[in-house]
Amino acid sequence: MFVERQGIVVYIHSIKQAKALRRFGNVQYVSKELKYVVLYCNMDQIDVTMEKIKSLSFVKRVVPSYKPFLKTEFENSKPDKAKEYDYKIGI
Repeated sequence: MFVERQGIVVYIHSIKQAKALRRFGNVQYVSKELKYVVLYCNMDQIDVTMEKIKSLSFVKRVVPSYKPFLKTEFENSKPDKAKEYDYKIGI
């Protein structure tokens, strides 16, 4: 079974609390410098999970990822003539 997943970016006050976010989903990345955590959870539970995370005291801001809703198939993509010429020459 394929489960639709969506990312959530959670900005936190301190990196020490990043470990506590593991119970809400799969933690994919933790930025120590910018103090944010990227985690993935099921799309059908995204609203409930975001509300639970927002209610935590160490969370500054919660932003959902819009990647599942973006169109990734491009139509009528023609290569640039200058680049095509460069590839033929071998630059």
